[in-house]
Amino acid sequence: MCGRIAQYRYIENYCDVLGLDGKLLSSIENKPLAKYNAAPTTLVALLHLEDDTLHADLVRWEWKPHWATNRAMPNGRVEKVAHSPYYRAAWPNRAIVPVDGWFEWLKEEDGKQPYFIRRRDGAPCLCASIGQWPHDGAESKEHDGFVIITADSMGGMVDIHDRRPVALAPALARERLDPATPKERAEQLVLHQGEPVEAFEWFEVDRAVGNSRNQGAHLIAPLGKLSS
Repeated sequence: MCGRIAQYRYIENYCDVLGLDGKLLSSIENKPLAKYNAAPTTLVALLHLEDDTLHADLVRWEWKPHWATNRAMPNGRVEKVAHSPYYRAAWPNRAIVPVDGWFEWLKEEDGKQPYFIRRRDGAPCLCASIGQWPHDGAESKEHDGFVIITADSMGGMVDIHDRRPVALAPALARERLDPATPKERAEQLVLHQGEPVEAFEWFEVDRAVGNSRNQGAHLIAPLGKLSS
């Protein structure tokens, strides 16, 4: 998890779900994001808090520390992000990636079948993230980017994939974004307070999603029965 995400609403829709009072400073155009099949390395909407202002910016979905020789990664395991030296520079920078769902692939006899996973109630998922991005109006830097924090899938979703994003309820997402929240509490939120598997549903979708150049609402339309 996860190799593709969907982000197709207006940025204001995601901010409304987060429900954070105060100012909003957005560098994102006032039109639907229309990203039905966003892959790592692309720019996606990221929400972060700075000086009591919620910032909404397009940030590259992948990150690695400046000293690392491996390729940048799109996701970070919740078991490691708080204490691994690899994530030391990114861990203090808390963010939320709002997504309408994400894709996973299940190997079948005739090839890999993609599934789309979303909240049962149709609301966006508020995914915990960390990374590096411009502050105080500074320009972007070479190593700016973010990772989505992932956890063990547990329950029925493991049939699709053994990892999933750590999605937080709005109140917990607001708490995690707050700079006043102690780092120990921020760690506990991603370790133990992610939304339960029962909050999600998943279903087969068109295999055209395998090509990240393909876009459109048809990529998230169910092909078969939804998960029960």
